[in-house]
Amino acid sequence: MGNNHCCQGPPSEYTVYIRTGDRKNAGTDADVRIILHDDKGHTSEEINLDNFLRNDFERGKLDQFSVPKSKLKSVERLGKIVKIEFWRDDSGLGSDWYVDKIVVENKQTNAMFVFPVFRWVRSNYHYFIKHLDTSLPQFDEYHEQRNKELEEKRKTYVFAQKAHGMPAQVKSMPPDEQFSNEYKWDIVKTKIQLIATSKLVMLTSGDWNSLSDLRNVYTDKIFNIPKGSDRWSNDLFFGLQRINSLNHSLIELCTDIPDKLPVTDKMLEPLLEGLTIKEAIEQKRLFVCDLKILDGLPVRPNFVLCAPIGLFFVDSSEQLRPIAIQLFQTPGPDNPIFLPTDYSLTWALVKMWYNNADAAYHQSLTHLGFTHLLMEGVVVATHRQLSQSHPVFKLLAPHFLFLIAINSRGLELLVSENGWVDNTMNFGIKGMFELIRRGMNMWRLDTHGTLPEDLKQRGLDDPKVLPCYHFRDDALLHYTAINKYVKSYVDLYYDTADKLTKDGEVQAWAAELAKPRDNDKGGCGLLGIPGNGDLTTNDQLVMILTTIIYTCSVSHASTNFPQYEEYGFPPNYPGFLRGQPPRDKSVKTEQDIIKALPDRPTTLDIMVVTKILSQRGTKSLGDFEVQYIFEEKAREMVDEFRRDLSKISRKIKERNERRQVPYTYLDPDIVPNSISI
Repeated sequence: MGNNHCCQGPPSEYTVYIRTGDRKNAGTDADVRIILHDDKGHTSEEINLDNFLRNDFERGKLDQFSVPKSKLKSVERLGKIVKIEFWRDDSGLGSDWYVDKIVVENKQTNAMFVFPVFRWVRSNYHYFIKHLDTSLPQFDEYHEQRNKELEEKRKTYVFAQKAHGMPAQVKSMPPDEQFSNEYKWDIVKTKIQLIATSKLVMLTSGDWNSLSDLRNVYTDKIFNIPKGSDRWSNDLFFGLQRINSLNHSLIELCTDIPDKLPVTDKMLEPLLEGLTIKEAIEQKRLFVCDLKILDGLPVRPNFVLCAPIGLFFVDSSEQLRPIAIQLFQTPGPDNPIFLPTDYSLTWALVKMWYNNADAAYHQSLTHLGFTHLLMEGVVVATHRQLSQSHPVFKLLAPHFLFLIAINSRGLELLVSENGWVDNTMNFGIKGMFELIRRGMNMWRLDTHGTLPEDLKQRGLDDPKVLPCYHFRDDALLHYTAINKYVKSYVDLYYDTADKLTKDGEVQAWAAELAKPRDNDKGGCGLLGIPGNGDLTTNDQLVMILTTIIYTCSVSHASTNFPQYEEYGFPPNYPGFLRGQPPRDKSVKTEQDIIKALPDRPTTLDIMVVTKILSQRGTKSLGDFEVQYIFEEKAREMVDEFRRDLSKISRKIKERNERRQVPYTYLDPDIVPNSISI
């Protein structure tokens, strides 16, 4: 298993390998002992695990120990090692110890016996871990050890709301959730390094003189010119932003023109390719994006945030085009309906104000609220209610890597008073928090979190409707593969209905997901949990697990990684706009656009942070950083999932060769397992 040779000792038939975890203070100087148990009830003597003149059990290290034959008592040879019993004392300067796994190798037969641990080992407590350590709680013979560990974790993983109405989060970050040595994410340090190694020192003060002045900034290898710089005023790309970019799940099929958007046939005649509005609706070629949730949102002093409605049309080349934008909800003389036939820079400025509102929704809900914060509560509930030995814990754990750590760091540095959001977005953190509160009161796991149902609710489940909706087409491949993987895994462990209903841990977990999140209730507060947390069928559990894995991987990737390409050139997708949005159709000039843009230092801040957030920090989906699943049948399901993802990757690459504008963000090769940045 390793090349970690110790000094020669007595003849040995067994080797014990121990992987100490890569966590803060995971290593130990304590004395460690182990007893091996075989399938015939035989045991070894106590084995002191110590390599002479070596510092064993260091953080993130693999150690190996030979077992002297003398430790096998009167038994000539142990059979299959089905259980280990191990413990440590409290000697040494640092006695705390976190163990990832222990493997016992039979040197005569080359058989390997794996004992997943993934626990902090308390002093002078005898831990019993069975081979592969996977069981439902009702079948675990060491239920007292299991319950005691959960009781300890509930003291560390405590629910809290950072503000009234906000998602459930962890009260304080547990030490186990810290970034590892291999993954150090420091936005302040990274920001300084990026600026120091680029040519952006020129952006320390002043406003822009022209759009070409702004474009000339992107001249080095670090800050490449964003894709948005070439297409910011193009209607086709504005349409693509609604379906294949950061904020891809707001658009709906238009079945009726709302009264608050009083467009007419005459108004839209040049834009509908000879169709009336009624005919365009009947042919399912009209679509709407309504950002009414932004109406009345708090904003920073002297700033404005629109609450627009956009109408879009699929043209004869199957491309989505904007055909009408109203920047506020209530029609009136000072809130006209703007059209592509208006003065070109007036229309361009209107689209910028639309995208300014869209960016507020994206950063608050599509990105932060509905992935980072929503899943943090799920992580807390999982640690509180599911043992490390539970198969559901093992399924989910790879998708939770660094999630709490990135949330803690991100909220501290980006979403704090006078932080990045306060300085680079029109609504600041007060508006962001209010928007998150509004969104959390409407998000449901059984609709918004379940991709096929979400598409159905928006009238977009038919692939012939909105054929250029590449996010939908690629995301569905992932959702189907994840659902298949989860279903086979769940059915493996819950092959009879009573195994699910009598599983106290998974039932408590589902109930806590549904339990109200107010501080006096102490739950996760997710709406739309099947059975309101009382699970009776495998399909209910499969729905929940599919949503969690999909959200932590595919959903987050699709809304996070395009950030630099969209935000990096402010006219394209401006989170920050100064002045007032157009209130009439008068002619606007380039200077009107320049005056609305952020100044040089704010632009620099936007460029640097979105560049950092667009980086990928962990491995691709299915290539797990830590392997929790060891049972053979379950491992076969993991392997099949990986094969399915490889097929998806090939299919998406083939699709992108044919697409007029490739959509690369959901290639499984670049979708990470978890929300780690």
